[in-house]
Order: sequence, then C-alpha cells, then structure tokens
Amino acid sequence: MGTTTTVALIAGGVVLLLLIFWLIAVYNGLVVSRNRYQNAFAQIDVQLKRRYDLIPNLVECVKGYMSHERETLEAVIKARNSAFAAAQKAAGNPGDPRIMTELNQAEAQLGGALGRLMAVAEAYPDLKANQNMMSLQEELTSTENKIGFARQAFNDAVTAYNNQRQVVPTVLVAGMFGFAPASLLEAEAGQREAPKVSFK
Repeated sequence: MGTTTTVALIAGGVVLLLLIFWLIAVYNGLVVSRNRYQNAFAQIDVQLKRRYDLIPNLVECVKGYMSHERETLEAVIKARNSAFAAAQKAAGNPGDPRIMTELNQAEAQLGGALGRLMAVAEAYPDLKANQNMMSLQEELTSTENKIGFARQAFNDAVTAYNNQRQVVPTVLVAGMFGFAPASLLEAEAGQREAPKVSFK
C-alpha cells in the first residue's frame, strides 16, 4: 500500500469522523431545543391546571347568588372540562399542530364562557361584595397573567426549535430522525384578552 493510498484513507477516515461528530452535534441540538419547548409547555400546563382548579370554586361561589342562571354555570363547567381534557392531551405531545389547535379552541370556549359568567355576575351587588368572590377574581387574574407569560415563553421556544430544524443542512438531519415541526399556542380572537373578572 503506497503513501498516497494511506493518506487518502486517513483523510477519508477524518472526514467520516467529522461528519459523524457533526451529525451527533446537530441531533443533540435538536433534542435540546425540543426539550426546551416541552419544558416551556409544562409551565403553561401548571398555570392551566391552577385555573381549572379555581373555576369550580368560582362556580360554587356564584351558584348561591345565581341559581336561576343554571345554563351559564353549566356552560362554564362544560367548557372547563373540555379545556382540561385538551390540556392533558397537549401535555403528552406539546407542539403537535392538531393537538395545539384543539387546545386553542377549547381555551377560547372557556374564555367565552367565563366572560359570559362574569357579565351576568355584574348584576348581583351582593356577589360583587363577597370576599370569596373578590379573592377568586384576584387569583384568576393573576393566573391569566401567568398563562400569558408562559405562552410567550413556549412560543419563543417553539420558534427557536422550528428555526433550528428548518435551516440547511440541519433540515436534513431533522427529516432523517423525525423531528417534526412544532406548533405555537396562539390565542384565539376571544382569548387575546383575559376574561374580565373585576367587579369594581
């Protein structure tokens, strides 16, 4: 075996080794980015669960004052249960476009139902003065704000991941190893503002 052949084999081996290291680095970078947006969704999930836990308390609080508003109360509970189920599904696969769309729609319905409940509750002066109601309002408002911040962090992480997986040559590695694009958690038109929970 001549010197030229040996040099060619060594050069080929070095190039192959560099290619393997590059593939490993790109793959690991995609895994890290995916883990970031999944962790960011876990923060949304914590706040959504907190809100879902507050809603039955809110309904119980207003039920005594608004007993003849049964349809409104039932709509809130139904929307809460749908949103809770959609959030659980999303927690299992955050970023999946179909699941994120379901969660967006369920959250929009919940926001609308809560908004209607609060609008109806405005007509009850005793309810507006109730200490439990005021405390629940503050907690809901705080939770809505935290959900908004967590959604922004999630969307930033998803955007960074999507950007990383779409650039050449990373897109080739992403395709080879099944790194699918992730979907943002966007606020529906009815969700762009937190439900009004103030009785001032």
